[in-house]
Amino acid sequence: MPVEMKLAKIIISEINENQVVFLREVDGVRQFPILIGIYEATSIDRRVKDFPRIRPLTHDLLVNTVEALGGEFDSVIISELKQQTYFAKLRIKQDGELVEVDCRPSDAIAIAVTCNPHLPIFVAEEVIDEALMPDSGQL
Repeated sequence: MPVEMKLAKIIISEINENQVVFLREVDGVRQFPILIGIYEATSIDRRVKDFPRIRPLTHDLLVNTVEALGGEFDSVIISELKQQTYFAKLRIKQDGELVEVDCRPSDAIAIAVTCNPHLPIFVAEEVIDEALMPDSGQL
């Protein structure tokens, strides 16, 4: 059963290639990091801090496109962790059906915080278990 989590922290470092977002369990204490790129980290950070945008950026474009085509974002789910790589899905309602679209977790989180209201972020229980293992290769 997927666990609802929220974006707990974003760490942006100009001297490191990878940036870090931490997800924390909504009704619990578990949390774990995901390494992401600088563009995605900056995009997420700007949305969380509600910085104004003069023109739509990439994640805005995707949200606007799905909505213009009659779709409605439902949620995002981080569904797998394989060889230290996370996998996620955007869940979109289209014509009464739930469609799942493969994406990177960083893009899923960026889209979740771009939507108004923000989308729920779910993580598969087995992903949390593996991410919290001492030898998982995460931070």
